[in-house]
Amino acid sequence: FMAEVAMLNPEISELTTLFGGIETACKAITNLVKRSQLPSSETLGLEGEVNIQGEDQKKLDVITNDLLKRALRFTGKLGVLASEEEDTPVDIMPANAKKSEIVIDEGEKYVAVFDPLDGSSNVDAGIPTGTIIGIYEHDENCVIDENCVGEECTEQEAQCLANTLQPGTNLVAAAYCLYSSSTFFVLTLGNGTYGFTLDENIGEFVLSHPNIKIPETSQIISFNEANTYMWDEPLKKVVTGWKAGTGKSGETFSSRYIGSMVGDVHRTLLYGGVFGYPGDTKNTTGKLRLLYEGAPMSFIMEQAGGLSTTGTKRVMEIVPEVVHQRVPIIMGSKNDIQEVIDAYAEAGAN
Repeated sequence: FMAEVAMLNPEISELTTLFGGIETACKAITNLVKRSQLPSSETLGLEGEVNIQGEDQKKLDVITNDLLKRALRFTGKLGVLASEEEDTPVDIMPANAKKSEIVIDEGEKYVAVFDPLDGSSNVDAGIPTGTIIGIYEHDENCVIDENCVGEECTEQEAQCLANTLQPGTNLVAAAYCLYSSSTFFVLTLGNGTYGFTLDENIGEFVLSHPNIKIPETSQIISFNEANTYMWDEPLKKVVTGWKAGTGKSGETFSSRYIGSMVGDVHRTLLYGGVFGYPGDTKNTTGKLRLLYEGAPMSFIMEQAGGLSTTGTKRVMEIVPEVVHQRVPIIMGSKNDIQEVIDAYAEAGAN
């Protein structure tokens, strides 16, 4: 698939190599996840450290993070990456792999952002988990002078950090791997969304969902409804209407919620629906990270004909100010998301 795309679009031919590395990493991670609950597995339990989010790191989080870094490093096409498990964006070329400071190799073309194992807190219960990846173009003008000193270096590093702090509209590709009943690989290169399923007999991803299109109207909501009382009034009003069958579509909605973003979004893409982790009075900016969860998944959703919003802003247009910035997200079927956007606009007008 990627070879044919590259043949028709030579300008993105280097992405073929990059996605080859990502594909290999997903195959390795699916085997790790399958074996993670065996008593002999070295992936059981906590690592004993806390990541930048303040969350306890599972051994599986750390292993999958390192696995993805190695897979991407050896493609030779990547200059810098940002991950949920890293405090700052890091260079992944071999000579600098163990340095904690931000280092940019100007010869590399792409920037990768990823969540190595979304939903890892659920892995002990056999709940679906996933990997989320976004690819941006590397700013080749980003150079750190080897002879710089002190604050001068810090300023140059800050400028290079902007390589990762890009809005979703700058994404050249996004993908996720879902580790569930089968291993799914869903990607967009900016011209539609395509789904592949791992055929374990041949060890290859096979095109199983060509040109995915999400239904424009649905009957499914996917929220943590225990937080309903803390939501913004416009969203609370719309969701209450959906459940009562008094929304714009007139359909009575049912609820399906896994608690793993990749799993919930995958079902939403295929069946239609509305997935969301909105802001509330406890977490005003929501809980999902913009750079490596919100933007890549929004890109995939929009390329499948859906919408993604905070309620007042298109998620893809938000420029991150920090790597681990959180953002409220409501995404899914076009007509249903538009109903949410209209409700917020009406409330703002009043």
